[in-house]
Amino acid sequence: MISYNEQTKVFQLDSKSASYVIGIFEGGYILHYYYGAKIPTGEDFSNMYYRGPQASFIPYNVEVRRAGYPCFYPGNAPMEYPTNGAGDFRNSALSILNEDGNTVTDIRYESHKIYAGKPRIEGLPSLYADETSAETLELIALDPYTRARVTLYYTVFKNLDAIVRSVKIENAGDKTFKVDAAASLCLDLPSMDYQWIHLWGQHCQERALSMTKLEHGTQMIGSKRGASGHFHNPFAALATNGTDEQNGEVYAVNLVYSGNFTISAEVDAGCTTRLMAGINDHDFLWEVKPGAAFQTPECVLVYSANGLGEMSRTFHRLYLDHLIPAQWAYTKRPLLINSWEAAYFDFDTDKLIAFAERAKDIGIDMLVMDDGWFGHRDDDYDSLGDWYIYESKLDLKRLTDTVHEMGLKFGIWYEPEMISPDSDLFRAHPDWHIHVPGRPATEGRQQYVIDFSRQDVRDNIFEQMSSVLDNYDIDYVKWDFNRNITEAGSALLDAEHGLEFFHRYMLGLYEFLEKFTKKYPHLLLESCSGGGGRFDAGWLAYSPQVWTSDNTYPIDRCRIQYGTSLCYPASSMGAHVSHKDAICDYNMRGCVAMAGTFGYEMDPRTFTEEEKALVKQQVVNYHKYYDTIHYGDLYRLISPYDGHADRAVWSFVSRDKSKALLTAATFQRTFNQSFWIRMQGLDPEKTYFCAELNLTASGARLMNVGLNFFNQLGWIGTAREFWFEEVK
Repeated sequence: MISYNEQTKVFQLDSKSASYVIGIFEGGYILHYYYGAKIPTGEDFSNMYYRGPQASFIPYNVEVRRAGYPCFYPGNAPMEYPTNGAGDFRNSALSILNEDGNTVTDIRYESHKIYAGKPRIEGLPSLYADETSAETLELIALDPYTRARVTLYYTVFKNLDAIVRSVKIENAGDKTFKVDAAASLCLDLPSMDYQWIHLWGQHCQERALSMTKLEHGTQMIGSKRGASGHFHNPFAALATNGTDEQNGEVYAVNLVYSGNFTISAEVDAGCTTRLMAGINDHDFLWEVKPGAAFQTPECVLVYSANGLGEMSRTFHRLYLDHLIPAQWAYTKRPLLINSWEAAYFDFDTDKLIAFAERAKDIGIDMLVMDDGWFGHRDDDYDSLGDWYIYESKLDLKRLTDTVHEMGLKFGIWYEPEMISPDSDLFRAHPDWHIHVPGRPATEGRQQYVIDFSRQDVRDNIFEQMSSVLDNYDIDYVKWDFNRNITEAGSALLDAEHGLEFFHRYMLGLYEFLEKFTKKYPHLLLESCSGGGGRFDAGWLAYSPQVWTSDNTYPIDRCRIQYGTSLCYPASSMGAHVSHKDAICDYNMRGCVAMAGTFGYEMDPRTFTEEEKALVKQQVVNYHKYYDTIHYGDLYRLISPYDGHADRAVWSFVSRDKSKALLTAATFQRTFNQSFWIRMQGLDPEKTYFCAELNLTASGARLMNVGLNFFNQLGWIGTAREFWFEEVK
């Protein structure tokens, strides 16, 4: 998969159907030559170094020019990992502040390693792979002035068109320096003819699709909130103009990180594009002493020659097979009901037992007790940080024993990274929340963020959580995070290291999660952040599912889940049925939630007999469709963002192509309108039967002729599922 030509000094990284080519140029410059559809090894790349205009005022390297390359300019060349202040005026991937007070950085090739498998990154979430499924290239470069030794990591997967990249900056000298900026990935492309795709949003409107024409200058998304955030997801893509689900080239990146980030696309005067992703360098400066190193988060790079659909399916399989914890990726997860929308803070032991009894009756597997079980918490004004049982409200032993005796599992809610001003923990340790001296701390949701960059804080919270989890029979933990970070600072960081805070916080969080998941590997962990405020690949390394949004209204959820599915698999998308309204009934809500992990967010005691029968059928369907949805391939057939956005249609196809679930939902009246759907991903040679349509047809017919759903979905807030099975 990875080859190196000693004569031409060219590396070629071949994945399933793509090639990535790097060259070592005169003077040790590391240049990017090509990324796209697979090509043979040994091609001539000797003329690939030049891009863009030549002018007398563009700096050049004298030694390279004397060596016979008069047209080489660092500012125009396709740099593999561009640095600051040495002739390339485009955005820099690496900038080092040295003891002389300048940030000039210039790295040159030193050596390399190629080996089977993939290394894990210490202290950060990372993908995993064995020696049969991936190979890794380490490109090692040196800045002779600062003595920064920079290792560029590339892991290529045998059966997926994906490359995982990261960078390590070691101090090989005898003087301390500071990393001012360090991207995880840079990709120089020879054109600007792309659509810039990203996912924007806000609370209850997460990961909305945006596709705009790439223009000159820099287009950038990011976060400086201390979390990846509701507002921009750490995913972006460049797609050739005219790209759709099945056609067009796509270059997509996803940062494996849950904190501050930036992803940018810069178009220069030569109409070339630089795509870059990494930690946000705003409020970031990291000290590296002699012998120490700084490691960037991993970033996933995916190439698709067949549109957005293939791009998404690559991400989905990659994350199922190489990111989500192996013990959960292909383990069937329990169908749960959560108490939050049913009771909020108003519950006691008997009410939750009554919920469990009704849940058991309709076939649900697990009851989750949400916020309100700890301290003296009856509203959201107090007790975060006091993770002991609210005994006058709750008998947790009787509750867990009773629920388990019914044959159900039991889950519990935590918000470990928060502290209430009205809490025993805050009164005992008023310096443990995030704050800066002399400024009042900003409250959000009547709470502060606790300082997870501190070992003593993490130890205290871990001990408190363990005292509950070690003594009660708990199967699931919902981990929430309901506000962003302001007044970013720690009582333990001096002025010299203050700008290390945000990343130190993330390192503390990941250290906690690593410890937590090793101690409790049997616990199903679900991340939440005011809904979908931290839905990222960093969390998926510890938590196989993430609450997608606090908004469970199915028409909105079609758009939220559509955007999320561009990068993240259905098995990771927390999706629940909540109480019906005048527009969308339980059937519509069930069909939409079935495209995620599936569960319920309501009081099961309120069901009528008709509704109970419907929910029981949904539970049957959940088990019937589970493998196809969670492990199959997603095909987005009609986008809720297309045209008038009056409908959405998607399907899941099993990997062996023997089964398919097609779901169609309407948002406006489409009565007496032609509604054609062409399926995708089936085997054209197989014959399929659909009981809902009483139809037997070949895969070729279903994909090429399609289906006319005329009057099948006539009214607003309607959805239907259609199950196709191979006729043997």
